[in-house]
Amino acid sequence: MPYEIRIPRLGWSMEEGVFVGWLKHPGETVAVGEALFELESDKALQQIESLDAGTLFVPADAPVTGATVAVGTLLGYLLAEGESRPSAPRPKSPNGPADENQSPVAVASRSAPAGPAARRLARALHVDLASVVGSGKHGRITCEDVEGFAGANRASPRMDARPSTVRCVATPRARRVAAELAIDWRSLRGTGRGGRIRESDVRSAAAQATDFRAPDGTPPRPLSPRRKAIVDRLRLSRQRTIPVTLTATADATNLVAFRERCRSSGKDVVPAYTDIVAKLVAETLLRHPQMAVRWDASGVELIAIEPEAVHVAVAVDTPDGLLAPVVCDVLNQSVFEIARQSRELIDRARRGRLAAAEMQGGAITITNLGKYRIDAFTPVINYPEIAILGLGAIRTMPMATRDGRIEPRQGIILSLTFDHAAVDGAPAAAFLHDAAVALEGVVS
Repeated sequence: MPYEIRIPRLGWSMEEGVFVGWLKHPGETVAVGEALFELESDKALQQIESLDAGTLFVPADAPVTGATVAVGTLLGYLLAEGESRPSAPRPKSPNGPADENQSPVAVASRSAPAGPAARRLARALHVDLASVVGSGKHGRITCEDVEGFAGANRASPRMDARPSTVRCVATPRARRVAAELAIDWRSLRGTGRGGRIRESDVRSAAAQATDFRAPDGTPPRPLSPRRKAIVDRLRLSRQRTIPVTLTATADATNLVAFRERCRSSGKDVVPAYTDIVAKLVAETLLRHPQMAVRWDASGVELIAIEPEAVHVAVAVDTPDGLLAPVVCDVLNQSVFEIARQSRELIDRARRGRLAAAEMQGGAITITNLGKYRIDAFTPVINYPEIAILGLGAIRTMPMATRDGRIEPRQGIILSLTFDHAAVDGAPAAAFLHDAAVALEGVVS
């Protein structure tokens, strides 16, 4: 039986993605583990490996390059030697009832492809994408194309009530989002299979509920898929945590000297301050079991982090927004090994090549705004983690020595935001104190 190649789910919140294109040609032999096609989710562009072997067959009605496709959409087949090509499936009657027990998997249209942002804007402006001429790569429809078409036709968005004769069916995620945004999903017109209401329909309705147009009538520019994912994560953190921020000033003179010794060591990579602090924080975390926890998938119970699983996330500013790739196994690596791993992750993050799995599993996140001359700030917790440590600028400041003298030293302010629902203030303060002491004591 031919092996079906379908769009995988790259993250728990993923509903659809953009099919970027095949990495193999039809008729070419594919081995297990070979990169088969590229898929862009709301977080990253990822190469999808083949789970089976065979000869690639792409049917005529398969999604085209640049098409937005739902999770589970059929892309093609892998045929064994001598195996015949599968026949085209019989089209379902457009008037037939939809199976309510079937997952909302839509077949990608061969009409002009459009990204998630352009599709959301088209729904908000009531623009039929089949009527829009795309100006992007491979004829892809951009947000500018949708805005131009809407402006030319003077389309004004309004929320149409769903006819009472049609039964409303909404996905569980759409219902949850509707409850959060105070939207009555029963009044919406669904764009999923059989009129099923999806999360995007709810969010589109929420956008239409308020007039966000500028005085000159210019429609709002929608968020990119990756920016939307960042916003969703930040909102989730705000909804599920009780953040409190503590600050402490530490003497960073030894830290600066240690990094200068690393710079003159002749190694192929120079650890950044973030790399050095990641090592120190991981070691400190082991001495504070109340801080070495993270929320489970339900957000109800805390999971203890084992010593072999102390991975540290590093906040990275990218063209698509803030990402936090995870540096693994920090305790068992030198600062130079940590630096090499973090450089590779940061480089791929900025090129949009991070896999979703590479941004999961962190025990704590470190974010550094020192290069922007920021001293202290209130970083947002990278949920389901329970804490994030912010590094400020290293400045020369007067500090008291042990013998009571005042000397100019290199100082840094550490900003720890922790979830008060997971840990109390005293254990968090003790952790921050010990992290500052560890930073001050760097000697080798």
